[in-house]
Amino acid sequence: MRIVVTGASGVLGTQVVHRARELGHHVVPASRRWGVDLSTGEGLAAVLTGADAVVHTACNPRRARLVDVDGTVQLLAAIATMASPPHLVYASLVGCSTSTAPYARTKRAVETLIEDSGLPATIVRSTRFHPSAAFLARATARAHRESAPAPAPARPVDPAWVAAELVEYVLGGRPDRCVHAPDLAGPEMLTTDQLADAVLAHDGRSHRYLRLPGLGGPARAFATVADLPGPGALLGGTSFRDWLGQQPLPIRR
Repeated sequence: MRIVVTGASGVLGTQVVHRARELGHHVVPASRRWGVDLSTGEGLAAVLTGADAVVHTACNPRRARLVDVDGTVQLLAAIATMASPPHLVYASLVGCSTSTAPYARTKRAVETLIEDSGLPATIVRSTRFHPSAAFLARATARAHRESAPAPAPARPVDPAWVAAELVEYVLGGRPDRCVHAPDLAGPEMLTTDQLADAVLAHDGRSHRYLRLPGLGGPARAFATVADLPGPGALLGGTSFRDWLGQQPLPIRR
């Protein structure tokens, strides 16, 4: 199969490219590094030619309107002109239907664009990736500097496993319309306190942070997106603690 991957240089996109190539498919990376600019549509027509599927992982929380929303508009418009539209598989976010967090709302806006497009598509939501969970856990655990949210349950997930599942949806055939797949989440449920403690132990530090009023900054990220999957979710991949044990210092987001 010829599989186009948007956001191919990102955390998830890199893993999708690796997994699809591992299975022997022809993968076409689509990001600015390879001359494709989703926000303007530059280079899209060329990379989409002959595509059987598009795995849409491009995202940028800091430029969400331009990259996520406008980029998806450009992508859908380009696919709509094709005689045989490829199967679009979109990597979305668990909790985006109910969260008031700006980026979660952006992800839901992108889902709506895809749902309304009439194109064959599969929307796959996942919980927060392990690197992001570790980054935020460290940020909330700075003693006396930042307030921490009350403990909340979370199921962070291994992006390599999510990537493999996205590729499986590509290989599973093209639907006639837009469908939602079961949520994806990690096998281990931890509270945000436990995530922070695990990261501190990995860093060789040990302290208990204070709970102060006025939740803000990176700490708010734990509280503004529901990090638990819905009914019928698929659980898998490396657990957060096992993944953490494999990471050098410092952990990158």
